[in-house]
Amino acid sequence: MRTTRTILVAMTATAALSLLTACGDTENTGSTGAKTETEAYNAQDVTFAQGMIPHHKGALEMAEEAADKASSAEVKSLAARIEKAQTPEIETMTGWLKTWGKDVPTTTESMPGMEAMESMEAMPEMNHGSAADDFDKAFLTMMIEHHKGAVTMATTEKVKGEYGPATSMADDVIRTQNAEITEMQGLLGKN
Repeated sequence: MRTTRTILVAMTATAALSLLTACGDTENTGSTGAKTETEAYNAQDVTFAQGMIPHHKGALEMAEEAADKASSAEVKSLAARIEKAQTPEIETMTGWLKTWGKDVPTTTESMPGMEAMESMEAMPEMNHGSAADDFDKAFLTMMIEHHKGAVTMATTEKVKGEYGPATSMADDVIRTQNAEITEMQGLLGKN
């Protein structure tokens, strides 16, 4: 009887251990499966990051010019907010591309509108009067178009992207930059 009881206890323990191991395997497979799903990305996600990084860098260059040359406190504030929002997004997208083993863009030379940016940089320092107002108008006009380009890129990412953090960032870009477009159009109306 003692042998039968010992065998029964051993079999119960073995069955319990097998069950725990099986649950553990399922849990690991489940978390691995979930991890794979959250890390899945596609060519659109890569295109989004590789296109948005230089686009954001172009906006930062424009914002730096506005911080120095704008006459309006509202334009300077907008430029500071653009820099605050887009700098961490560049860092995040750079991290994605490195993780994916993809090239990280380092220049804005091929960005549309950068010729206009160069003409802004060539504008003399302006402190008051119509010249300073002209800078503000030029900045707002160019930044509205620049933001529209970002919204278009983000909308494509929302439709075709697969990587959750990228589509979430695209949501933020659409929401934030559409609000800033409305704000800039209002500022242009004041001038």
